[in-house]
Amino acid sequence: MHIKGSITALVTPMNDKGELDYDSLEKLINYQINSGISGLVAVGTTGESATIDFKDHIKLIEFFVKINKGRVHIIAGTGANSTEEALHLTKEAKSAGADAALLVSPYYNKPPQEGIFHHHMKIADEVDIPQILYNVPSRTASFIEPETVQRLSSHKNIIGIKDATGDMKNHSEVLKLCKEEIENNNFLLYSGDDFSSLEFLKNGGHGTISVTSNVVPDIVSEICKVVDTDYSKAKELDDSLEVLNKNLFCESNPIPVKWALYKMGLIKRGIRLPLLELNGAFKEPLENSLKKLNLI
Repeated sequence: MHIKGSITALVTPMNDKGELDYDSLEKLINYQINSGISGLVAVGTTGESATIDFKDHIKLIEFFVKINKGRVHIIAGTGANSTEEALHLTKEAKSAGADAALLVSPYYNKPPQEGIFHHHMKIADEVDIPQILYNVPSRTASFIEPETVQRLSSHKNIIGIKDATGDMKNHSEVLKLCKEEIENNNFLLYSGDDFSSLEFLKNGGHGTISVTSNVVPDIVSEICKVVDTDYSKAKELDDSLEVLNKNLFCESNPIPVKWALYKMGLIKRGIRLPLLELNGAFKEPLENSLKKLNLI
């Protein structure tokens, strides 16, 4: 499976009591698909996976698949710091009809590289679904080293990595070490950092798993489409998002992006503790960046 281009790490809409809002989610999914994105991540970090229980987690993945009707790739967030939990969620994602699973490096318990390797290998061995590794040490305190990525990249079910480090040196090292699998189209590289995604794509990346594309799916999609054929246009589009990117990460994701989507009239203002609604001091700058792009 070759999932390339712009992939939105979609928020999970909620009402003001923190209850899941499936009506808004259906509208969001259709809005994203109609705006030209290539795929959607269901219940990832941006989808508040940390505060969604197993039952709702699986129900949400099933809902994404149902509303999508095969139009784009649905990638289910199924990572956990417990290998058994991640294994269970990944099996359920396959049963639900997801096209792939996104598995974050185990967080909080800080496993050694050998532990990370065996964690991902066990899930890849036991669940026959395409799997994308997810390296985001700023959140997990768990870094998947390039050599570990190389060892994992040869597994037939491990099809790529989402690199949210923003570190081009790390990106280059993975490119070099996984060269053979990449050249054979068996392993793809996805940016997970909106600030550096253009540079990532220009230097051998295959796609971006984006927070910003919640708000501007059409622009992020266009950047991915033209980066190899019209870099100046891609750069111009990317530059137009500089202020928005900054404001969408003024507090922990998904706090700002949920506020942006609320102001755009796409979702209600609900978010689950321990996250809160965007701090009042950040609302005006974010709203100004939305106005600049004619989004509100």
